[in-house]
Amino acid sequence: MDKKRTGVIYGVNGPVIYLQGKSDFKMSEMVYVGEQRLVGEVIALDKERTTIQVYEETSGLHPGEIVEASGAPVSVTLAPGILDNIFDGIERPLERIADKGGAFITRGVSVDSLDREKKWKTHLTVKKGDVVHGGSVIAEVPETRAIVHKCMVPPEVEVAKVVDVVPDGDYTIDEVLVKIQRSNGDIQELTMTQKWPIRVARPVHQRYPASVPLVTGQRILDTMFPIAKGGTAAIPGGFGTGKTMTQHQIAKWSDADIIIYIGCGERGNEMTQVLEEFGELVDPKSGNPLMDRTTLIANTSNMPVAAREASIYTGLTLAEYYRDMGYDVAIMADSTSRWAEALRELSGRLEEMPAEEGFPAYLASRLSAFYERAGMMQTLGGATGSVSIIGAVSPQGGDFSEPVTQNTKRFVRCFWGLDKSLAYARHFPAIHWLTSYSEYLTDLSGWYTDNVSPKFVDYRNRLMSLLGQENSLMEIVKLIGADVLPDDQKLILEIAKVIRLGFLQQNAFHKDDTCVSLEKQFKMMDVILYLYKTSRKLVAMGHPMSVLKAEGIFEKVIAIKYDVPNDNLQLLDTYKTKIDEFYNNVLAKNA
Repeated sequence: MDKKRTGVIYGVNGPVIYLQGKSDFKMSEMVYVGEQRLVGEVIALDKERTTIQVYEETSGLHPGEIVEASGAPVSVTLAPGILDNIFDGIERPLERIADKGGAFITRGVSVDSLDREKKWKTHLTVKKGDVVHGGSVIAEVPETRAIVHKCMVPPEVEVAKVVDVVPDGDYTIDEVLVKIQRSNGDIQELTMTQKWPIRVARPVHQRYPASVPLVTGQRILDTMFPIAKGGTAAIPGGFGTGKTMTQHQIAKWSDADIIIYIGCGERGNEMTQVLEEFGELVDPKSGNPLMDRTTLIANTSNMPVAAREASIYTGLTLAEYYRDMGYDVAIMADSTSRWAEALRELSGRLEEMPAEEGFPAYLASRLSAFYERAGMMQTLGGATGSVSIIGAVSPQGGDFSEPVTQNTKRFVRCFWGLDKSLAYARHFPAIHWLTSYSEYLTDLSGWYTDNVSPKFVDYRNRLMSLLGQENSLMEIVKLIGADVLPDDQKLILEIAKVIRLGFLQQNAFHKDDTCVSLEKQFKMMDVILYLYKTSRKLVAMGHPMSVLKAEGIFEKVIAIKYDVPNDNLQLLDTYKTKIDEFYNNVLAKNA
């Protein structure tokens, strides 16, 4: 470390400190502040003053204390041991901090991000004489029971030759595994560990267009408003509407390989619930604990605001690292509003000109840069991996016209708007079908045609059309009541109720309803539309809706989600027979 590059604190303003005069620090460099060596980052430089944001509590700091340069930007350590771990916003493991300093994070605590003494069972995948480049896999380590960690050549290496390889065995993350000779003749030693600056996107070879859905098992998401692998989605909603629960369901049931859950500025008790639940959950795919493929970044509302701002980038960098191995990674950012509030507080401390509602003028560009790092990519090593970002937004009072929600809408292609009235009516997920949208539907229609059914998108559009008609009719019903409607319009209201209760509403605590395959989703739509077609024939013949409802068929179709087990979908085919029996009964009784 360069001892000469130091500065003296001149002023302290919350998490922002100032150094007077010209300094030798570099922009975005990590620094150690004061006697307790608090972690900070240089955020502004001019010839008269250096501005630093500190990622830890600054109470007790005073002018005259020394700030020391680290020589590197704020970076994360990338190596085996990231999964099944809980970090704070700057990748310090909370369990190790607790062992060292108790339940609350003590200031200036210095712990390694990853365990440097643990030996990992390592299988080398290169041999002497092989030609490698940035992204090439040099070793494989079973990091957990679910995920094989692929140790790669750092991205900045262009072409190099392997000159020495250790045999397979047990190694720590700092032991040299491979030596390579670069094109300029230099010998470089490679370990399992890479360092990467959190604000710089990891390089890729090529970005692919959206073409494969991230299947979540949630009907309103997969069928109505799908997200692609490598896609971006926002879940805005007021307090208690189910943002966190929706993210939990996606984390547990989606077909992503790895989950990065970023609790950014959430309440401590809510984060504790997440940590406890994730620790107990069993991965439905493998039967192993869900934490085997999950990393949690916990940055609660009582932690310093600057670290809250950094936690989003820390999670993104970890996700990109696993994407480079060829995995599909899903990021749950809960919530981007708290991150934006951290930006607002720091901006105020820096005396920048505020924009709408006090947020900084660069809020839009920061949100854009965050969501831009999602995507399905061809990695430098030639594999295909993706990072999908699902960001919760917490607008104050549930007002979707506030700046964070509006700017987020500009950069995401999937908008799952949570509705307070649905949540209060215990309709979960409380995603409203009229305020939500997905621009991925046309991109994914070919995949649905090839992998589920050519009719899938058509059926989905027909359900949406019926829900739209119900909304129009409800305006009339509110004015003059449902009794005056003709029977064909009463039928639309009844079928829309079947769609809402039997298809869109989903019970997270029911073993057959918590996660539903696309095949079952399609067959459920098929049965609902067959019921509508049959009922419409009867209404056209002059049979009143009161007679149709008396048969109880609508309730039977609503109950499909509970009555048909996920491992016996053939039962769904019998429902068309039941609908035919209902048709014949009505005809016989009214002949």
